[in-house]
Amino acid sequence: MSLPAAFIERVESLLRRPRRVVLGLAGPPGAGKSTVGQWLLESFRGRAQLLPMDGFHLAQAELERLGRAQRKGAPDTFDSEGYVALLGRVRAQCAGEVIYAPEFRREIEEPIAGAIGLRYETPLVITEGNYLLVDDGPWARVRALLDEAWYIDVDDALRRRRLVARHMRFGRTKEEAEAWVESTDEPNARLIARGRSRADAVLAV
Repeated sequence: MSLPAAFIERVESLLRRPRRVVLGLAGPPGAGKSTVGQWLLESFRGRAQLLPMDGFHLAQAELERLGRAQRKGAPDTFDSEGYVALLGRVRAQCAGEVIYAPEFRREIEEPIAGAIGLRYETPLVITEGNYLLVDDGPWARVRALLDEAWYIDVDDALRRRRLVARHMRFGRTKEEAEAWVESTDEPNARLIARGRSRADAVLAV
């Protein structure tokens, strides 16, 4: 699969503006946000960079200190203020400045600081994550920092199967993966779905 032509044209239209474009991809866990982000990078090679929200996961030690480790992935397990502040910097980036952002590494389940260097010359910054359209707390300030937001939609049964397979790939048993999806991923998905109406477009994948 690849990005539909209508969505390629949406981005081309955005890039005709005289300033940098920040495009947000939102949707529930397992919807395919990262895949769509990669499609965009390939379609706009040399003109785009990716800024995943997942880099703002709190460190495992901090989650344990706060008693939130069993809810990792919930809205309050991210540095939401830090993410909003970085988006503000991305919109106001100066010539010659490199803005460094963190990246989440699933193989170690930890964010790595300074792993992404956003260049001033990049006209399109794609940011993707669960909570870009949530209208609550610091997340509510994200939408105003995006030039356009897409909600990534997928069949729920397929999405849950993807999530179980992902959790198993990173060490959980099938039973543990299914329990995590039901107790953590699905409540988050229901919260995220309430923001669908705030998107400019819905992309079914």
